[in-house]
Amino acid sequence: MDINQQVDYWLKSAAHDLEAAESLFQNQKYDWCLFIGHLVIEKVLKAFYVKDNNEIPPKIHNLLRLAERTGLLFSDIQKQFLGEVNRFNIETRYPDTLHSFYKVCTEEFTEEYFKKIKEMYQWLLLRMKP
Repeated sequence: MDINQQVDYWLKSAAHDLEAAESLFQNQKYDWCLFIGHLVIEKVLKAFYVKDNNEIPPKIHNLLRLAERTGLLFSDIQKQFLGEVNRFNIETRYPDTLHSFYKVCTEEFTEEYFKKIKEMYQWLLLRMKP
């Protein structure tokens, strides 16, 4: 795959995952909605990584580390948000934190964060345009 194909792959995969997250939210699978929401942001950041560095992105999931390796400028508030969303990746993977995370993921909590994830997704897409 050339660079443009890789960027396209990551963006299409992120769009697909956003649809899946919407479905999970509608079906009240709030913890998994946020887990997939993390993947949406991760994949768009990986598209930027490929675009900005002309290479395959690293196999990491930390949104802050990925963001730092792109040419994008993030505000402190955006960086804080990416750090918060990182929790959704970690806390759904390990049994000792999954149960407590599940309890936190109420409809209201998830709706708030999922809305912000979608806003970040749109913000990133706007910066992908030539």
